[in-house]
Amino acid sequence: MSRITDGWLTQQATQRLFQLFAAEGYALYAVGGCVRNALLHRPVADIDMSTDARPQQMLDLARAHQLKAVPTGIDHGTVTLMSGGVPFEVTTFRHDTQTDGRHARVTFSDRLEEDAQRRDFTMNALYCDAEGRVTDTVAGLRDLNDRRVRFIGEASARITEDYLRILRFFRFTAWYGDPEGGIDADGLAACAEHADGLERLSRERVGAEMIKLLTAPDPAPAVAAMQHAGILARVMPGAEATGLAVLIHLEDGATPDWTRRALLLGGEEVSDRWRLSKAQARRLSQARHDLEAGTPPAEMAYRHGADHARNVGVVAAAASGQPAPADLEQQIAKGAKASFPVNAADLQPRYQGKALGEHLRACETRWIASGFTLTKRQLLAE
Repeated sequence: MSRITDGWLTQQATQRLFQLFAAEGYALYAVGGCVRNALLHRPVADIDMSTDARPQQMLDLARAHQLKAVPTGIDHGTVTLMSGGVPFEVTTFRHDTQTDGRHARVTFSDRLEEDAQRRDFTMNALYCDAEGRVTDTVAGLRDLNDRRVRFIGEASARITEDYLRILRFFRFTAWYGDPEGGIDADGLAACAEHADGLERLSRERVGAEMIKLLTAPDPAPAVAAMQHAGILARVMPGAEATGLAVLIHLEDGATPDWTRRALLLGGEEVSDRWRLSKAQARRLSQARHDLEAGTPPAEMAYRHGADHARNVGVVAAAASGQPAPADLEQQIAKGAKASFPVNAADLQPRYQGKALGEHLRACETRWIASGFTLTKRQLLAE
C-alpha cells in the first residue's frame, strides 16, 4: 500500500482537522493535487479534502470547535476551514446529476467511490487518510507511476461534463506525462472530437490554462499534440508549434516563461483570446514588436530589461533554427547597465513643451545608435 509522510499531512493543523472530523463520526480524506504531488515528491501548494459530512454539518463542526469557516462553494458542497492558520478546502462526497459542459448540478453522497468517479483524471482521484494511507479506486496509482494522464471512465463523457478538461488534459500531460511514452490515445481522440466545446469556455479560463501549460518544464510534446488534434488552432489561431522544441533546447534550463513560448508560437489576437491583463498584453505585444522589428538586444535590454531582451533574442534564434548569437549576453549586459546621460533640465529653457520631449527622444535615439558611447557634452553640442 502506498503511503504519504509529507510535512503538510503530519503538521498539527492538518492532523487536528482529521481528529475533529473523526470525533464527530465523519470520514475525511486529503484528495487530488496534494496527494498526487506528494507521491511524486513535488511541492504541494493547496490542501483539498473530501468528506461524507454535509456542508451544514461542517459549519456546525467549525462553530463547535472555534474554527473559521468560509462557505466558498457551499451549493456544491465546499467549505473552507481554517485550522492553525492553514486553509483547507473541504468538499462533501458528491456525484453529478446534470452538466452543461462547464457547470454541474450535484447530489451529495456518502461514498468515496462515487466521488472519485466524477473527477477528471485518474491521478487526481487519489485519496489519503490521516495516516497517509492512499485509497485508489480508479487505477490512478498505476497511471501516476507510468506518468500517463488518463480520463476516468469514458473520456468523451468526462469532457462533455466540462469542456475545460480538454485544455487540462494537455496541461497535465505537459506537467505529469511521460514525454517518451506519448500521449493517451483515447484522451487525445476525445479532445479532438469535442473541440467545438472550447467555444463555450470563457476567455479568462482559456488564458489561465494556456499560461499554466506553457510554464511546464517542457510543454513542446503536449503542444504538438494539441496542434495535431486541432485544439491549438481553436485557442491560438495561426500558431505554429514546430519550433517550440527548438526553443526549449535553446533555453538550456532557463526558468520557464510563458511569454517567451507564446511569442515563438505566434498566433492572432492572443491577448484578446486569452483575456490577458493589461500588463501581460503589453509585455507580449512589445516582445512581438521587437521580434518583428529586429530590435538589437542591447537596445531592448536598455528599454525593457534583460529578461525581455533575452526572451526575444532566444525566440529569434529558435525561429531561424540557429544558435543564439555568441555575444547575446554581452550585448544584453551592455544595454541593461546603460544610463542615458541627458535629462529634460539639460535642454531647458531652449526647448519647452512638445519640442522638449521630441528633442530629448532624438538625443536618446542618437545615443543608443552610438552604442551608448556619446557623452552628455557630445549630445548637447549636436
